[in-house]
Amino acid sequence: MMTNLFSTFDPSTSLLNLPINWSSTFIGLLLIPTMYWLMPLWILLMWNKRNLNFHNEFKTLIGPKSFNGTTFMFISMLIMMMFNNFMGLLPYIFTKSSDMTLTFSIAMPMWLSFMQFGWINNTKHMLAHLVLQGTPTALMSFMVLIETISNTIWPGTLAIRLVANMIAGYLLLTLLGNTGNMISFGLMTILISSQMLLLTLESAVSLIQAYVFSILSTLYSSETY
Repeated sequence: MMTNLFSTFDPSTSLLNLPINWSSTFIGLLLIPTMYWLMPLWILLMWNKRNLNFHNEFKTLIGPKSFNGTTFMFISMLIMMMFNNFMGLLPYIFTKSSDMTLTFSIAMPMWLSFMQFGWINNTKHMLAHLVLQGTPTALMSFMVLIETISNTIWPGTLAIRLVANMIAGYLLLTLLGNTGNMISFGLMTILISSQMLLLTLESAVSLIQAYVFSILSTLYSSETY
């Protein structure tokens, strides 16, 4: 029984006292037929072409000074986030992308590695980023404080942005679904149509939020070169 609305996102599922909250991250792999892994079908060829497009886009954002293979890290993160977001649209599956333990555990190590690399290898460049070009002398100390706070909180904002956007749609779907047994048959048709449209919107949001998470991570990393 659901005690409150937010208990929908309580990852309390267990089997033999073992938590299985992460099962949604891997269960989708069982749905992919073996032939898609072994044979160069048209779906796999299209997927590889899409990954190449992502590689070129991330490469442009990072810049020519990036290390070889850097883009593949962001492409892998994009695919993982997109996969988890879409898994959350299936019934009775708790997606880990709506849990801060996953999003923050990805954003925080990236931030630490970017900051460590930037301050060790490009110290002057990192110091120059703290003061915007054209800032008056009287406001320089204030701008340094603002930029320092901005750089410090970005892993939290990156994680919360994804979690908040994913939870918002799930809450709306839950609210609409819980009213199904209390309305007339005529309104039921409108409710089902609304939920189908909202589910289509959430499918687009799942893709967009995964893309935004990866793009912002790429932009943050480009500031350290």
